[in-house]
Amino acid sequence: MSPLISVCLIMRMRLRFRSRTSDDLIMPPSLTDFRVLSFDCYGTLIDWETGIFNQLQNFRSLLPTTHKFQNREELVGYFTKQLALEAEQPETPYNQILSQCYASLAIEAGVEYSDDEADLFGKGVGEWPAFADTIAGLQILKQRYKLVILSNVDNDNMRRTLAGPLAGVDFDGVVTAQDVGSYKPDHRNFEALLRYIEHELGLSRGEHLHVAKSLPVDHVPAKQLGINSAWIARGEDGNSAMGGRLEDLADRVAFERRFASIGEMATEVEGSFSE
Repeated sequence: MSPLISVCLIMRMRLRFRSRTSDDLIMPPSLTDFRVLSFDCYGTLIDWETGIFNQLQNFRSLLPTTHKFQNREELVGYFTKQLALEAEQPETPYNQILSQCYASLAIEAGVEYSDDEADLFGKGVGEWPAFADTIAGLQILKQRYKLVILSNVDNDNMRRTLAGPLAGVDFDGVVTAQDVGSYKPDHRNFEALLRYIEHELGLSRGEHLHVAKSLPVDHVPAKQLGINSAWIARGEDGNSAMGGRLEDLADRVAFERRFASIGEMATEVEGSFSE
């Protein structure tokens, strides 16, 4: 083989390798590159669907056994209405949004209700249970990272969640919708989070990974803002009422990692730091 042919082959191989590296073989950042994790709370750390469903057991007892809201999926799915209310009323605290949803549900189902019942329902968020893997997983992650919550909730419910279901985990910060005056997926919530990370924790956005279940509420804006993210794909195929469906949003999200739970993420983090 002539020297000229050899050089041409080498150059062609280099170009081919360079193309695959830039387009097809882009590797996500290592889990060891990050220093702070932010978390969506309800749906990611707290079992939002079970919390809602359990809180509605008395309501269900007032319905005929054949009513559509006896079905868990139908009943929980009704509360996706809150997304529209959050967009329309960005400064209304979450407990009041949830109270409005309860009133709307009762009216649609033909069930009598009082304002006190609706208010009490809105204040029940702080008692919703954590997923079984949440506490142990967060305690492992806390050994490696700063932990911050970014949540579409009011401050009172958040305080009770931290003192109850999430007791035992030391968070380094909390940013709520009530603090910001808007709800995710509004970019203002993520911008407030990034400011907190920079000014209060002294860390850069490149050292930050956002961890969440909801595709439309968390991962779509994360892609729009260039925020690194990890999907906690709880449930069958990761699909859920509030979390969205990956097949519907695949071209609008760009999470670098996918885990079935916080516990699975913690296990992979431990392995990454031990390598």
